[in-house]
Amino acid sequence: MTGHSREQLHGDLPSASSKAASADRKELAAIAFERTRMPMVVTDGRKPDLPIVLANKAFLELTGYAAPEVLGRNCRFLQGPATSPIAVAEIRAAIAGEREVSVEILNYKKSGEQFWNRLHLSPVHGDDGRILYFFGSQIDMTEYRRIEALEASEHRLLMEVDHRSNNVLAIVDSIVRLSNADDPALYAAAIQHRVQALARAHTLLAERRWTSISVEELIRQQVTPFAATRAFFAGPDIRMDAPVVQPLALVFHELAVNAAQHGALAAARGRLSISWKPKPSGAGFNIRWQEVGSRPLPTFAKRGFGTVIVGAMVERQLKGRIEKTWSEDGLLIDIEIPSAGSTHDGTLAPEH
Repeated sequence: MTGHSREQLHGDLPSASSKAASADRKELAAIAFERTRMPMVVTDGRKPDLPIVLANKAFLELTGYAAPEVLGRNCRFLQGPATSPIAVAEIRAAIAGEREVSVEILNYKKSGEQFWNRLHLSPVHGDDGRILYFFGSQIDMTEYRRIEALEASEHRLLMEVDHRSNNVLAIVDSIVRLSNADDPALYAAAIQHRVQALARAHTLLAERRWTSISVEELIRQQVTPFAATRAFFAGPDIRMDAPVVQPLALVFHELAVNAAQHGALAAARGRLSISWKPKPSGAGFNIRWQEVGSRPLPTFAKRGFGTVIVGAMVERQLKGRIEKTWSEDGLLIDIEIPSAGSTHDGTLAPEH
């Protein structure tokens, strides 16, 4: 130890040791320093820039450097472009104050590979109180960080799945509660078809990786099985997020079923026209459902489940608005959907 006598540096006594071990404690400490799997370095606190004077095998293995590439250098050679200046400032402040510090910092190996380093830095003072060395130990936290990020990602995914499941279950609950239960067979069939409509929308979302679905794609999926060649579609490319897709799928299903059973599609020459466009404000969109050649509305017609569920989906779940108008030509339904997750690029889809 250059620059001072050995009497100036005695080191800490072991917290527990036998007499024989106490006699050999210096040699045992040197063996432990070299053989431990924890990376360790010692820097000279009396020299400018605190050069490394000791580094164990674990440190060289972690960083990928050879002994000549490490000795005499400041530990900052482990820093890189993404190393946090705040973490560096915290280390510098601890060194200036000659106090212990524990910091998690992003460091770089010789190969350029990043690793998260939990650094513990401790000053070593002489008997006279002057700083002699700084002892640093490192723990590679990279794998822990990876697992932590994976767990956080899995948690977010589970929360999203839970949210989506709750949305679907809320709709299914409405189906079960509001379906006509007078006839058990008809009740079961009605629920089955409505749940299948939701399942088709769910499959569509899964195929698109739960990103977004176009209004036209959803309408065609739910309406085409009932309308065959008598439905016409027109509108720009408006895309919707999952929370909008699921309730709207049931809305289109109910409207299509009603048109096939009681409306324009039940008449020989009836036809269906569906158009959509963004709202003037740019937030949300409007849908126009027009049935031409449908049967006149009976004066004694009661409000059925289809009407109830359409109103519930549009007005309660999507916070939108629906308006029906009957005329001699048929039925006109205007649906207004607020901004919930919809975007459009202004391109008009051709009419089919």
